[in-house]
Amino acid sequence: MTRYGPMFGPDYTFLGVPACDWQEPASYADADVVIVGAPFDGGTSHRPGARFGPQVIRGTDYLPHDGSRPHMAMRVDALKDDLVVKDAGDLEVYSGEVRRSCATIEEAVAVITKNGAIPVILGGDHTVTWPDVAGVAKETPGNISVIHFDAHADTGDIEFGSLYGHGQPMRRLIESGAVRGDRFLQVGLRGYWPGPETLDWMADQGMNSFHMSEIVEKGLNTVLDQAFEIALDGCEGVFLSVDIDVCDPGHAPGTGTPEPGGLTARQLLDAVSRICHELPVVGMDIVEVSPPFDHAEITAMLGNRVVLEALSGMARRRKDGTGPRWNRATPLLEGRGTKPDQPA
Repeated sequence: MTRYGPMFGPDYTFLGVPACDWQEPASYADADVVIVGAPFDGGTSHRPGARFGPQVIRGTDYLPHDGSRPHMAMRVDALKDDLVVKDAGDLEVYSGEVRRSCATIEEAVAVITKNGAIPVILGGDHTVTWPDVAGVAKETPGNISVIHFDAHADTGDIEFGSLYGHGQPMRRLIESGAVRGDRFLQVGLRGYWPGPETLDWMADQGMNSFHMSEIVEKGLNTVLDQAFEIALDGCEGVFLSVDIDVCDPGHAPGTGTPEPGGLTARQLLDAVSRICHELPVVGMDIVEVSPPFDHAEITAMLGNRVVLEALSGMARRRKDGTGPRWNRATPLLEGRGTKPDQPA
């Protein structure tokens, strides 16, 4: 069961795009992208509140909610002219039932993927990436890689006596076989968790982790070049997972486990735009936006813009002819798109 719009708060779609129902494929048969909310934060280990993330990501803006957002630099309007984007509302998930909630999310994401649209999931805590990626992988031909922006690796095994939570989804995904460990790329890691045992497990899986110190030393674009090369090696699609705490708390205070020393908002937006323009993205989520801990809507606005930059990148890729509707009439195309038009 779903609602059109946030489970917690007013009933509206992402910036006014048309509504649809994920259980009724005919309602999004023409859609390139379907947005769906996963308001679950039952996996948090510190500050809760991410269940309210989908509500603020959809609506925090100073412009009219008119289903149009022309991108100045890329010369596309992903919500109106260059993509068909629809919103399937929030899934009915209960933060006290992690397995049941994850099963609901995985089913919805798999159905959306099977019916030819790219799912963009609004979290929720990072627990939801387990069913998000699993649902896409189930219905995507060939292997998919994962590019994961986060302060934390989220590769714990048993945390607080549980196998499931926002500190473990990446381990659960790799253990399940949904994705290959050596095609799992993490960007922005820092801080003091996890410990040596978990880091050894990550190394055994062949995971590729780019610490913030490496980003500072090499530059973000160089790190992304390396990540892209690995992501496209033997994989037909890329899932992009963005934990808002990859940014420094000064740029994203409204999150459950803030860690100083992260990316700037500008770096994150540029990276997301580049990934969705240059790579065959087959699914995406944005997680850990926790409005109760936000200030002046800084984090909510950033979450909204992460989605818009991703959609604009997809639209530009399609306009360049390198990003067809991947699972309809033609297969995924490998390689990178051309550069977007420059502003006049």
